Amino acid sequence: MALVFGAAASTNEMTSATELKRLSLEALLNQDVTVVTRRAEKLSGSPSAVQVITGEDIHRSGATSLPEALRLAPNLEVAQVNSHDWAISARGFNNTLADKLLVMIDGRTVYTPLDAGVFWDVQNVLLDDIDRIEVVSGPGGTLWGANAVNGVINIVTKSAKDTQGLLVEGGGGSLLQDFGAVRYGGSNGTNLFYRAYAQRFDRNSTVFPDGKTGFDSWDMSQGGFRMDWYPLEENMLTLQGDAYSGSEGGTNGNTFVDGQNLLGRWSRRISETSELSLQAYFDRTWRQIPNTFAEDLKTYDMDFQFRFGLGERQIVTWGAGYRLMQDEVMNSAALAFIPPNKNMQLFSGFLQDEITLVPDRLQLTLGTKLEHNDFSGFEVQPSARLAWTPAERHTVWAAISRAVRSPSRVDSDLELPGAPPFLISRNPNFESETVVAYEAGYRVQPADRLSLSLASFYNDYNNLRSLNQITPTNFLIGNGFHAQTWGVELSGTFQPADWWRLRGGYTYLNKILWSHKPNVFQSFREGDDPENQVMLQSMMNLPAHFQFDIVGRYVDTLGNPHVPSYITFDTRLAWTWQERVEISIVGQNLWDNQHPEFGAAATRQEIPRSVFGQIAWRF
Repeated sequence: MALVFGAAASTNEMTSATELKRLSLEALLNQDVTVVTRRAEKLSGSPSAVQVITGEDIHRSGATSLPEALRLAPNLEVAQVNSHDWAISARGFNNTLADKLLVMIDGRTVYTPLDAGVFWDVQNVLLDDIDRIEVVSGPGGTLWGANAVNGVINIVTKSAKDTQGLLVEGGGGSLLQDFGAVRYGGSNGTNLFYRAYAQRFDRNSTVFPDGKTGFDSWDMSQGGFRMDWYPLEENMLTLQGDAYSGSEGGTNGNTFVDGQNLLGRWSRRISETSELSLQAYFDRTWRQIPNTFAEDLKTYDMDFQFRFGLGERQIVTWGAGYRLMQDEVMNSAALAFIPPNKNMQLFSGFLQDEITLVPDRLQLTLGTKLEHNDFSGFEVQPSARLAWTPAERHTVWAAISRAVRSPSRVDSDLELPGAPPFLISRNPNFESETVVAYEAGYRVQPADRLSLSLASFYNDYNNLRSLNQITPTNFLIGNGFHAQTWGVELSGTFQPADWWRLRGGYTYLNKILWSHKPNVFQSFREGDDPENQVMLQSMMNLPAHFQFDIVGRYVDTLGNPHVPSYITFDTRLAWTWQERVEISIVGQNLWDNQHPEFGAAATRQEIPRSVFGQIAWRF
C-alpha cells in the first residue's frame, strides 16, 4: 500500500461538507430531488420509489468509482464483472450492458444506440464533485423517454460556486494501484464561478478462481471544467465539458477508449411557479475492441422545458427535444453491423400536469411522452401518479405507467459472424419492448431519528428480446418473450446518536419469463438477477477527529448462469486535521479472499480483497 499526498477543496466547500454531516434526519428527507417530476420537490413527499445518495454518503463509503458509489442505492442491482466492467440495473434484467435503465450526468444522457446500454468504464465523474445521485426504480419514460423502463439514475454535480479553491488528492494500494486528482475553482467576483480538474488512476487485474491474474488491468486519464454564470438573480448559465482516454486489458489484447463532451444550459426563473430552460450538448465516444469491432459515436442533443402555474392548483410542465446520433462502426470477422455507418434521429415531446386535489393532502400527476425514432416509429409513454399525505411525516403513493425500450443496432443491424453463413441474422423489423408497471409505496418518519420507505411493484413486459431459430444453423433476434416481475423495496435511515448514522435497505425480486412460440430461446441479454439483496451503511464520527465507516452487503444467488450468493463489506478509517488534511485507509471486499459477482463460471473473473490509502489536503 502506498500513500500519496493530495488536497481537497476550499474552506467554503469544507464548510458545506461539515454542515452536511450535521444535518438532521428531517433535513435530509427535505432535500430536493428533480428526477421524478423534472422540478425540485421534497424527497419526503415524492410519489415514486426514489433514493438519494449524497456526496457525503459517497465520501464516507470509500468508493473510488461511480459504480462503487451506486452500490449505496439499495434499489439497484450492482455487480462487478472484472476490473473495468459492471452490470447495473433496477428491478431485474441485469447485464453488463443492461438496456432498461436510463442514466444522466448533469442532464447529459449516457447511452449508446449500439445496444441501448451504458459503458460504465468511461463514466468517471470526479467523486468529490458529486452533489447527489438520485436513483428512481420504476418507469420514467413519461418524462425522460425510451430506455427509462426499470429506472432512472440522475447524477448531479456541484455548481462551480460550491467548489472554490484548490483540491489535490491521491493514494494507492493493491487493486487500485495508484490514483490522483487536482481541481481548482475560482471566480471573477460575485456572479461568475469556474473550476477545472484532472484525474488519473491505474487499477490492477482481478483474478480467476485459481488465483491467476485476469489480465484486465485498467488505466484512465480525464480532465474537464465547469463554469456557472449568474448575470441576474433569475438567470443561470452553465457551460461544462470533459475529455478522457484510457486502455483496458483483456485476454485478446487491450481495448482503447477516448471521448469528449460539451454541455451548455440556460435557465430563467420567471416567477415562483414559472421557469424555462434550454440545454444542448455534444458527446463523442470512441472504442476499439481487438478482433471484435470499433465504434465512433457522435451525439448532438437539444432539450427545451417550460413550467408554469395554471390557476391555483395546477403546475404544467411541457417540453420538446431533438437528438442526432452519428454512429460509425468498423466491422470484423467476428461480427458486423449492417450498414456499418448510420445516422439516427430522435424527436420527442412531453406534457405533465400536477393537480392539487386537496391542498397539502392529495396530489394527482398525469403526463405522457411522445417520441419518434428511426427503428420503431412513434412511441407513447403515459403515466398517472397519486400522492396522499394523510398526516405530517406520512406519504402514501401509487402509480401506473407504460414505458418502452426502443430497438438498438444490436437488435436490428447485427450479423454474426461478420460474413456468411450467418449464425445470427439481422432483423430490421424488431419491435420495441414494452412494460406496464403498477406501483404503490409508503414513506414515513415515525420518530425524529428514523425514516422508512416501502415500495412495491408489479411489471408486465411484452415483446422482450429472444433468439428465434429459423433453421438448424440460423437464428434471428426477435420479440418472442414475455415476462412478469414483482417485488418490494424497503429502505430506511436511522440516527442512533448525533455522531452515528445508519442507512440501508432490502430488496426482493421475483421474475418469470415465458414464450408461446416454438423454437424461441431466451436471450442472455435478458439478465441474471438476485432474488434478495441487503445493504447497510454505518457512518461514525469518533473522538479526536476520527471517522469509522462500514458498508456491508448480501447478494443472493444468481440463477442463469449460476453465481453463488455472497456477503462482503468495506471499511474506512479516517483522521482529519483542522478540516484541511484527511488521511484514510479503506479496505474493500474484506469478507473473503475473492468472490465472483457475475458471469458464466467457465470465463468469469473474481473480485479480490483489497486495501488502499489516501491523503487529502484542502485549502
